[in-house]
Amino acid sequence: MYKTHSTIRAAFVQQACNLNGSHQNLAVSEQAIREAAGQGAELVILPELHTGPYFCQVEDTQYFDWAEPIPGPATETLARLACELGIVIVGSLFERRAPGLYHNTAVVLDKDGTLAGIYRKMHIPDDPGYYEKFYFTPGDIGFEPVETSLGTLGVLVCWDQWYPEAARLMALAGAELLIYPTAIGWDPASDEAEKMRQLDAWVTIQRGHAIANGLPVIACNRIGHEVDPGGQSEGILFWGNSFAAGSQGEFLVRAEATKAGVFRVDIDRKRTEDVRRIWPFLRDRRIDEYGNIRRRYLD
Repeated sequence: MYKTHSTIRAAFVQQACNLNGSHQNLAVSEQAIREAAGQGAELVILPELHTGPYFCQVEDTQYFDWAEPIPGPATETLARLACELGIVIVGSLFERRAPGLYHNTAVVLDKDGTLAGIYRKMHIPDDPGYYEKFYFTPGDIGFEPVETSLGTLGVLVCWDQWYPEAARLMALAGAELLIYPTAIGWDPASDEAEKMRQLDAWVTIQRGHAIANGLPVIACNRIGHEVDPGGQSEGILFWGNSFAAGSQGEFLVRAEATKAGVFRVDIDRKRTEDVRRIWPFLRDRRIDEYGNIRRRYLD
């Protein structure tokens, strides 16, 4: 599927996801998808868990009712849009796989409306305000890119973006583009200096994945304040700042912290080949010396 001289016309959607009911949030996503397609996008990326508020601020079994099977209502909506508009869509859902078994799952719908593939989030956080281990079972299908009519997409999800191993394994498996649907924000009580350090770290590490693997990266985050349903904190202010970076980590497009909208970017796949020729990191890897990477810690 690799076309040496082809360009992927992509767009990412930065939106608030704090409306009550998945239908309302999905309607916002649908409007943005249509806008992106109208701008010529052939690949549209949505934020993590974009069909509802970020419920993981608390541990409450009622929120398991928000999960749905794949395929299910949300994937059917995205599939219909993909087929109607002739585009590839990357969405993100709370998956009900079986009774008592749930995942944080990205779905990829191809241009003909078929489910090209899924990715189940592998790294699951458990921090104040991000109690994801209560809800999500770690993924069990590995770091496998999804083949689409546009090319091979390395889809990962949020907390995965902090792990160079995940990006590397996607690259080694042939991903042409790293995609990170995301839901990350600030504790409103943090001071401005701490907020900026966190944001800078988030941007820097993902640009580092682009550089280390010679691959473009798209990180798509949500925006807006979402209250803590348990009332134990000031909630989360999602910091937006979604962006696309090129194969040397250069910014191609970057959104603001509070701006909802569709952000178009052209991904030049030939540039991956060009960059990897001058920075041949994959060639010079010392795979014979990396055995200890599979250990938790070198005691």
